[in-house]
Amino acid sequence: MHIARPETFISIDVETAGPNPTEYSLLSIGACVVDDPDTAFYVELKPVSEAVDAEAIAVSGLSIERLRIEGVDPAEAMRRFDEWIAHATPAGRTPVFTAFNAPFDWMFVDTYFRRFIGRNPFGHSALDIKAYHMGLVGSSWADTSMSALSPLYLDGRDLSHNALGDARDQAEMFRRMRGTARRGSD
Repeated sequence: MHIARPETFISIDVETAGPNPTEYSLLSIGACVVDDPDTAFYVELKPVSEAVDAEAIAVSGLSIERLRIEGVDPAEAMRRFDEWIAHATPAGRTPVFTAFNAPFDWMFVDTYFRRFIGRNPFGHSALDIKAYHMGLVGSSWADTSMSALSPLYLDGRDLSHNALGDARDQAEMFRRMRGTARRGSD
């Protein structure tokens, strides 16, 4: 019988230069502990590729030119993120990658962790807040958009597209969803 270790949910958001980590750079990472959003991490990274999707940059508002000069070297950024995860996750607990549209954020974080430090401290899985909502209320995938969920869980606020701000908003959304799930199981 497998005994699960207690979990620490870590909300993560990324901003990128495009839709995939094969061609485009990871530009910023924001993270916070879901149940303690003041325990947080933020870093902006130097681009590793010249490829830029104009729409992705417009959404984030980040400057590729500024990041080429001021961004943290990706190996150093991922080392810092790894250390923060270890610090934010109490001994004996498992960190759980938690995100809104987790497949997107996870593929960038996983690629960068494996490329620059040789391993991903989250392992090979992530908890997707959109899928969690579907299971919680039996909604369609279309009903998991931010425009549909923000009125339910964020008092109608839009995401800022700052990775740390969005990670904190996602944490709030997930806490409220878990509260709904707990009340429903009583």
